Amino acid sequence: MFDYLHHFLFGILPYVALAIFFIGSLIRFDREQYTWRSGSSQLLRKNQLLIGSVLFHVGILLLFVGHFVGLLTPHEVYEALGVSVPAKQMLAVTAGGIFGVICFVGLTILLHRRLADPRIRGTSSPMDIFILCLLWVQLSLGLVTIPFSFQHMDGSVMLLLSEWAQRIVTFRSGASELVADVGIFYKLHIIMGLVMFMVFPF
Repeated sequence: MFDYLHHFLFGILPYVALAIFFIGSLIRFDREQYTWRSGSSQLLRKNQLLIGSVLFHVGILLLFVGHFVGLLTPHEVYEALGVSVPAKQMLAVTAGGIFGVICFVGLTILLHRRLADPRIRGTSSPMDIFILCLLWVQLSLGLVTIPFSFQHMDGSVMLLLSEWAQRIVTFRSGASELVADVGIFYKLHIIMGLVMFMVFPF
């Protein structure tokens, strides 16, 4: 039963999430593209909004690029550029930690702003608050993985996660088996990321 659940979460769910993400996004863009926004509250607590928004968006964009390039670039490319596995691991941990903290601070400011001010909370839809909470949990899980990453600075886990992602996007078998022995926080981070893909169109 556990093996089946693991295979579903890391071998099947990624394709379900990507299908919902792409098909749902196309349908929403076609039918309701102007509803793809949070409730406006820019006239309230403008300074807090500015600081939180800048930190969040800078952090999230850099994290997205880092994850995209780090996970989907074949290791042979790094070797050709003279970047060793331990060096890539150190770069990932350092950059991910810095950008993660920047994003986390910004998101915490935005979430506090939404929840603490009754007027802003009144202009916020349940989905606005849910998405902010979902992002906050995902960022927290990502930051929690950093201390564990220092326990394997040889990059062994990083290579497994990269190979898992590359097998998923290239439709190769055996992806779920690669992450069978990866730590629980890495697995939760992956699952939460897939949930975010599924929620995005809505």
